[in-house]
Amino acid sequence: MKNKQNRLNAIRIIIANERIANQEELLKRLYAQGFDLTQATLSRDLKQLKVAKTASSDGDYIYILPSNPLYKRITKGKQIHEHQVRSGIISVNYSANIAVIKTRPGYAGGIAYDIDEHELPSVLGTVAGDDTILLVIKEGYNHKDVHQQLSAIVPEMSA
Repeated sequence: MKNKQNRLNAIRIIIANERIANQEELLKRLYAQGFDLTQATLSRDLKQLKVAKTASSDGDYIYILPSNPLYKRITKGKQIHEHQVRSGIISVNYSANIAVIKTRPGYAGGIAYDIDEHELPSVLGTVAGDDTILLVIKEGYNHKDVHQQLSAIVPEMSA
């Protein structure tokens, strides 16, 4: 039986070098390398490694590591454009207490995460698809407030 750190390293190497679309494929690769684990353990490992699924250029969904430029986590205080997501937002439209943010394919999840991480006073939360973010605005805030707060972390929105 191999230890957890070896298993985590193996997962990183497999995901970095292969197009893995689901946990079943990844389990097969790990079994072939001598790792004996359950799907639940693999799921916990993927969460610990902050592995995400994103659309590839051909439209298939694959696992990626946080070090992949398509998947960047932002620490508080940094701006999204510092992490190669600058050109990811296409448009922002408002209706009542909702904003709909259109992004380039595969960018919505990362941008929504960044918005949530900044804990903007005007934002209750976000729900992201592949290229669309639904942002829920807190009561008492208007569209201008939200746009101003988003502009602080997404500079291209200030235009």
